[in-house]
Amino acid sequence: MIYNIAIDGPAGAGKSTIARRVARELSFVYVDTGAMYRAMALYLLRRKTDRENPDEIGKACQGAEISIEYKNKEQIVLLNGENVTPYLRTEEVGNMASVSSANPEVRKKLLDLQRKLAADMSVVMDGRDIGTTILPDADVKIYLTASTLTRAKRRYLELAEKGISCDLSQIQKDIEERDERDMHREISPLKKADDAVLVDSSDMTIDEVVNTILQIFREKVITSEKESEQ
Repeated sequence: MIYNIAIDGPAGAGKSTIARRVARELSFVYVDTGAMYRAMALYLLRRKTDRENPDEIGKACQGAEISIEYKNKEQIVLLNGENVTPYLRTEEVGNMASVSSANPEVRKKLLDLQRKLAADMSVVMDGRDIGTTILPDADVKIYLTASTLTRAKRRYLELAEKGISCDLSQIQKDIEERDERDMHREISPLKKADDAVLVDSSDMTIDEVVNTILQIFREKVITSEKESEQ
């Protein structure tokens, strides 16, 4: 059987960390769509594309070839053959990704690849519109969120551990602005799918969130198997 788990939610909610863990626990393939969009954003930044010009973004993105591979059980993101994984988590790339991901040409370029991966194998996929747009028939849909302050603190600690100077209030402001853009963009806005389960991780550990999602999945699988036997 092939199963798909969709995890959506706002920036900084811990989607990537949780999705990786859930995929590992179930021996599924983790597809980080956010990393794919960040790779596209990196490509646009390197080309000095005007983020305020949708037409320029739409044309420029055609030159980017983005794929995902696994080496030593770790996901790497390839941009025109280059492993760009180490460059994808900067604030500059994240902010550009929030803008460029709303561009219809960018989304079209990446959509087919994401759906093909999900059709060929069991996957855990995280992003902003997985359950609503990319995998509307996913077996399990999770909407993972946390307060803006909690998300800002997590991002602050992540950057501080890397020795990057940062300001907590500015990070929180950036997150709030990104939420606003993501929720109100014209194409595939960030929202909870009607059949998604809300998981608020503000006061939960990573293990607690992972175990909650695993329980939701296993209950769903057991229910589906019982229904198919009837």
